[in-house]
Amino acid sequence: MTKQTIIQTMDVTKIYGMGEVQVRALDEVSVRIEENEFVAIMGPSGSGKSTLMNILGCLDRPTSGSYLLAGEDVSNLDKAQLAAIRNRQIGFVFQSYNLLPRTPAIENVMLPLLYNRHNSMTDAEQKEKALEVLASVGLTDRAQHQPQELSGGQGQRVAIARALVNDPLIILADEPTGNLDTKSSEEILGLLTELHEGGSTIVMVTHEMEIAAFAQRTIRFRDGRIEFDGANGDEALAAGSKEESRVAI
Repeated sequence: MTKQTIIQTMDVTKIYGMGEVQVRALDEVSVRIEENEFVAIMGPSGSGKSTLMNILGCLDRPTSGSYLLAGEDVSNLDKAQLAAIRNRQIGFVFQSYNLLPRTPAIENVMLPLLYNRHNSMTDAEQKEKALEVLASVGLTDRAQHQPQELSGGQGQRVAIARALVNDPLIILADEPTGNLDTKSSEEILGLLTELHEGGSTIVMVTHEMEIAAFAQRTIRFRDGRIEFDGANGDEALAAGSKEESRVAI
């Protein structure tokens, strides 16, 4: 069965600044991601990976080029249209969780439903859906706990549940283990792997090879351009070849 193309960018360029003070954060980047792929995006600071993530998440628009999300060109939508796309089709997982303080986990998870103008669920149905996704991340017993009463790993699980509650087309995870210890990081990566195996499409930004290894495919950026794009086995081979070249020199 042919898989749907979820993300397709064509010659996407993003320029910040004016006149002589211009920074080309992305330089004619073309990327294609199919449904049910788990892709890691890597690169040093300033490489363009965060700029790409902002465009993929409809938080920003390209200066030029096209971005198709599930076949729809979203490159030139206005802010209100982009906000609607974000709410209905994209689940965000941030490094810092971005949970509302002094608000129970279940209410944090329900937020995207409240902002979804296409949502026709009753209050009881919204609560039931939030409990359902909390159960899927193993936090049924923490539904009434506030963020300060949760561990870092539990807080990130609540954030993942919130990302899932609107049944998004794609999950965008920006350094999802950046604030976690090793054990909690492994738990979150295990959960993302389970979601991928269950059919989710995931794009994850990370600067650590060990984290990227959990994905199927790695896209590595440098100076606003794609330096490498391939399966993780190929990535290891590419890294090994570069190391061998340095040794030879």
